[in-house]
Amino acid sequence: MLQTTRNVAQLNRNTPVYFNKETMETLDVIAVGAHPDDCEIGCGGTLAELAKSGLRVGIIDLTDGEPTPGSPSPDVRIAEAHTAAKTLGVAKRVILDLPNRRLFDSFEARVALAKQFRIFRPRLVIGLGEKTPMASPDHWQAAQITDAAVFYSRLTKWSEHFDGLAVHKIERQIYYSLMQESGVTGNGPNQFVHDVSECHQQKMAAIMCYKTQFPPDKAYVFEKVTAMDSIAGIAAGFQFGEVFTSTKSVGSRDLFATLQLDRQG
Repeated sequence: MLQTTRNVAQLNRNTPVYFNKETMETLDVIAVGAHPDDCEIGCGGTLAELAKSGLRVGIIDLTDGEPTPGSPSPDVRIAEAHTAAKTLGVAKRVILDLPNRRLFDSFEARVALAKQFRIFRPRLVIGLGEKTPMASPDHWQAAQITDAAVFYSRLTKWSEHFDGLAVHKIERQIYYSLMQESGVTGNGPNQFVHDVSECHQQKMAAIMCYKTQFPPDKAYVFEKVTAMDSIAGIAAGFQFGEVFTSTKSVGSRDLFATLQLDRQG
């Protein structure tokens, strides 16, 4: 019996998911986070803008983020995550059953994520890009897992590890930042700033969906994210921006468009 994508709040997350190739649901873009709220904070404005443009956007969280001090149960955090995804206009959110606080770059974790890439077949993957000192080490582990899963997704002659799912080559991969590192400013090697001015309020509304993570005494998080997006945006000529790092040089086929120059003068 074929089964479509699951809502993790309703189904056991260990349940296998199989797809009929004729009805397979695909995504154009997948953003990957260690925990629910990572993608919203790091690239939520961009995800909202891509979804608004008509692309099918997905989020994959490697863990459910629990336990955390302010959440009464994983179900509450998962419900917040799905509400946040809806706020951004995200078409699909998948929360894997890897362990929060004990997330490690392992073969099993790499395969679990690569299976999702083979199922949803994105053209672009956006993943965490750096260590976050004084914050969760899960972020760095997630970055390594994502790198490996992008590679594993396209490997042939290894179908026994992927439930027979067809190989899929991802066209591009970029990294987002949780703004813990001063070196991620938009001015570093292969870094660029994406304009999220029109979707910034939508991004903030999505972050605010995580009421268990950001109660009133942590309202400073909203101010910090707004300030960081403002700094990145102003540096590039926008009101708000999000910084990304490309795994290879970013090219241009329209120099005036790339440099934000009006052709009419």
